[in-house]
Amino acid sequence: MIHILSGKLEFPSAEDASSQGIVAVGGDLSSDRLLLAYKSGIFPWYNEHDPIIWWSLDPRMVLYPRDLKVSKSMRPYFNQQKYRVTFNQAFGIVIRNCKASQRGGQEGTWITGDIVEAYEKLHELGYAKSVEVWEGHDLVGGLYGVDLGRVFCGESMFSYKSNASKFGFISLVKKLEELDYRFIDCQQDTQHLRSLGACPIPRKRFLKELHEAID
Repeated sequence: MIHILSGKLEFPSAEDASSQGIVAVGGDLSSDRLLLAYKSGIFPWYNEHDPIIWWSLDPRMVLYPRDLKVSKSMRPYFNQQKYRVTFNQAFGIVIRNCKASQRGGQEGTWITGDIVEAYEKLHELGYAKSVEVWEGHDLVGGLYGVDLGRVFCGESMFSYKSNASKFGFISLVKKLEELDYRFIDCQQDTQHLRSLGACPIPRKRFLKELHEAID
């Protein structure tokens, strides 16, 4: 039975999720609730005009910085410094470009106007972070996520030039490794993420490592 959230600031245990990975439905996107969700291994994902759906998938896709894979085809991009990367310089622009990005097999976007507003507030509080990828003065790619300290929860990325978002992601992982972050929460299993070194782990292990990292 899926839990229906009330106005109270709480979530059921992520381990009580449905077989699909749904933990709860309803609630709001307040900064306090979002932070509680991420610290509990839960994230929102839903379509426009639908109620908020909160998820904790099993298995969970993660990337340990030491396992990062940089393909041979990407190495010239870094050797030639084809793009320039900045951090937290254009969060609002990045999330709106992610919202507008067309994705194969999807109609519309899960990044609703309410999501944009909620994560911009998280950014103002210092938790939501962005990575910007530039070619000259043009923003050609980027990504954003939620930074819990020692754990970065990736949310979405966009790219207007070849491998621009991948360039930004690899740059982020290298920076997080320098800062001794434990892992990047990639949420869902995709071949693209596997090619970068991410791997699926059981939810129980994910929650244990998450709590150890943020505690």
